[in-house]
Amino acid sequence: MKKIILFLTLAGPLTAAPWPMHIIDNTSRGADGVRLLDINNDKRLDIATGWEEGGVIRAYLHPGNAKVTERWPMIEVGKVKSPEDAVFVDLDGDGYEDIVSCSEGQTRTVHFHWSPRNDPQREVLPWRTQAVPVTVGKQSWMFAVPLWVDEQGMDLVLGSKGAEASIGWLQSPKDPRAVGDWRFHRWYDAGWVMSLIKADMDGDGDLDVLASDRRSRTPGVLWLENPGVAAMKNNPAQRWAAHRVGATGREVMFITRSIRKQLVVRKAKEKTTAIYAAVRPNRIEVLRPGKDVKQPWDEEIITYSLDRFGTAKAARAADLDGDGQLEIAVSCESATGDKSGVFYLKPVDGKWEPHDIGGPKGLKYDRIELLDLDGDGDLDLLTCEERDFNAVLWYENPAK
Repeated sequence: MKKIILFLTLAGPLTAAPWPMHIIDNTSRGADGVRLLDINNDKRLDIATGWEEGGVIRAYLHPGNAKVTERWPMIEVGKVKSPEDAVFVDLDGDGYEDIVSCSEGQTRTVHFHWSPRNDPQREVLPWRTQAVPVTVGKQSWMFAVPLWVDEQGMDLVLGSKGAEASIGWLQSPKDPRAVGDWRFHRWYDAGWVMSLIKADMDGDGDLDVLASDRRSRTPGVLWLENPGVAAMKNNPAQRWAAHRVGATGREVMFITRSIRKQLVVRKAKEKTTAIYAAVRPNRIEVLRPGKDVKQPWDEEIITYSLDRFGTAKAARAADLDGDGQLEIAVSCESATGDKSGVFYLKPVDGKWEPHDIGGPKGLKYDRIELLDLDGDGDLDLLTCEERDFNAVLWYENPAK
């Protein structure tokens, strides 16, 4: 049974100066999200981003620690209208990462951006962009996650928004390059999908899908249960059972999960310990599982002041200052006037204390990644801002 653990409110003034900001790219309009993967095998994570108003899909290659505060090398892989998401994935199994973009607006199409084969730098040969026919004009596509659903090829889980919104899978054909042969199967009727995360939620050895649905008849955080490879091979159109997690009835934005890795028979297994949900207008909900993950989880609700910060967009937990406990990084929209659009919450004596990161500049931020971009041993914050800076950018953690 769902239980509200505690309501906490912020106390005290802002206690830290904003973190130094570094621009990766600001040469288009409407930077809309960052997705990470090491695409050139240098052991550094690279970035895929769609620029919604600019209509371009770009990849950014980590330049190394010595140049990380400068503009990053960029590859423009394609031009599509109204891209909302872009993610790296090797669609055809040739060993080189392609990019999948999702578009809303009037475009309402998923596009494949094929990487040039045998070109490790991805800069000499042109990338090729193709619309996936089964998706054209069908839904306002918002998010894509690579997932081997039937283990017969790299598939995609898609989420969308609007009247026909859904969560479902885009099934790879025998020849992935035959874009006309890809098929879409609906799993769940949604309203406005913000997040899709692949995770083994029930510990049965296969990957389920965790999601946030911002607006629908039943908005909130939920997960879809994978029925198994055999079932999907037998019936590709089978719907996945939905299980409610929390924040039901609320406008949930981006979510992230905190995990604990366990070593099981020489293999690392991840167990979800908490989900962090940004909930409009000014709530962070921490959801923790009980004995039965298929029942609503326990909820801890944190509220913050809209006088100081924008409305909640994304939340992600990590140890940001090296004290051994988790803080919660938050990004915002509507950070007008003197409000900050990026900050973090630190637990101090039973209260959550706000620490500014972004300062008063910046209006509309997106999902958050926390990683050590400059190699100094602490976690920096990577995000996009699409109204003021119009940039892919990162904030340098001053802890070290």
